[in-house]
Amino acid sequence: MIPQKHLKVLRRIYERLSKSDVTWAVTGSLGFALQGIPVEPHDIDIQTDREGAYEIERLFSEFVIEPVKFKESERIRSHFGALMIDGIKVEIMGDIQKRVNDEWEEPVDVNRYRRFVEVEGMKIPVLDLEYEYQAYLKLGRIEKAEMLRRFLAERKSGRDSLF
Repeated sequence: MIPQKHLKVLRRIYERLSKSDVTWAVTGSLGFALQGIPVEPHDIDIQTDREGAYEIERLFSEFVIEPVKFKESERIRSHFGALMIDGIKVEIMGDIQKRVNDEWEEPVDVNRYRRFVEVEGMKIPVLDLEYEYQAYLKLGRIEKAEMLRRFLAERKSGRDSLF
């Protein structure tokens, strides 16, 4: 169950971004919840490309609490920024790259892993859960990866049992 306040903010994001050329997808806990995983979202994470990150910052300029800029940690880097909309933090990540075996992977092609879910009349782009599972594994976030693996396995076995 997705909290109403998250859906309200998601609608604001959807309405502005659907009128733009930005390629985007909801990821993280809200992306999981939108796809049926029983998790409680706290913030909203949006993945896009480099240009999209700066365009989202421009489109939502009145909500910026952390301007988009290139940030790098040991395992991940992106053009990162944050918004605060109606008390909900919205993190923007453009051209995410993961460090695997001491090498930076190519930036994530959001279009390639994007799926759409319908919620309250909106077609919301989310990242494919199989992709999310692999990404969390690569980042060493084993608990999250395991939760996704279990959900995907249950979903698959539920589908198989229908036939």
